[in-house]
Amino acid sequence: MSPRPRKSEQQPNLQAAIKETAWKQIAEAGGAALSLRAIARELGITAPAIYNYFPDRDALVTALIIDAYTSFGDSQIAARDAIPADDLPARMTAIGVAYRDWARTYPQRYQLIFGTPIPGYEAPLEAVLPSAARSLSALVSVVDGLRAAGRLNAPDFPKVKEEYKFGFEMWKKFGGDYDLLSLSVAVLIWARVHGIVSLEIAGNLPPFGADGNALYMYEMQALQKQFVKAL
Repeated sequence: MSPRPRKSEQQPNLQAAIKETAWKQIAEAGGAALSLRAIARELGITAPAIYNYFPDRDALVTALIIDAYTSFGDSQIAARDAIPADDLPARMTAIGVAYRDWARTYPQRYQLIFGTPIPGYEAPLEAVLPSAARSLSALVSVVDGLRAAGRLNAPDFPKVKEEYKFGFEMWKKFGGDYDLLSLSVAVLIWARVHGIVSLEIAGNLPPFGADGNALYMYEMQALQKQFVKAL
C-alpha cells in the first residue's frame, strides 16, 4: 500500500470534496453502497489520502450524519426564531413547514438520519447525540413553552417508562433541560410528521397528490387542535 500523503500535500478542501462525493454516491445507490475506494477513484486520489480524514466507511457515515443533523437543526431553529416568541402556535407550524421543506430539499440527508439503517453501521451515540438532540430542540422548546403557559393539551399522555428515562436525560444535556412531558409530546409530533414526509419522499402518497402539501398542512392543523389549548 502506498504511504499516506503528508498533510501539506493534501488538497485544502479534500474533506469537503470527499463528503460531497459521498452524498452523490448515496443519492445514486443508497447509503449501503458507500465506498471509500469508489470515492477515491472519482476524486482521482489514492485511498490513503481519504484515510487521513476518515479511517473507514463508518467514520465517514458518522460525519455525514452529524452534518445532516446540524443542517436540519439550523433550519428548525431559524424557522422558530423567525416567528415572535409569544406566538407559540405559529412557531409550531413554522417548524413543521420547515421540517418538510428541508426533507424535500435534502432527501438523501433526511433518509440517512431518519430512514433505513445502513447494514453493519451503528452510529456512535456520544458523537451523534449532540447534533441530533439540538435538531429537535426547536420543537421541544415550543411545546415546553405551551406547557409553561398552561396551553399544552395533553391529558393522560403516556408516562415514560423508568428504563427509558435515562435516554431522555442524556438528550437534555444537549437539547435543553425541558420538562419530560414536553419532550415526550414533541417526540410524538415528530413521529407523525415524519410518517407523512417519509411517504411523500418515497412517492407513496396518492390520492392526495404528488407533493403531499394538502395532507401535510391538514396534519399541521390537526396537531394544533389536539395539543394547543385555545386562548
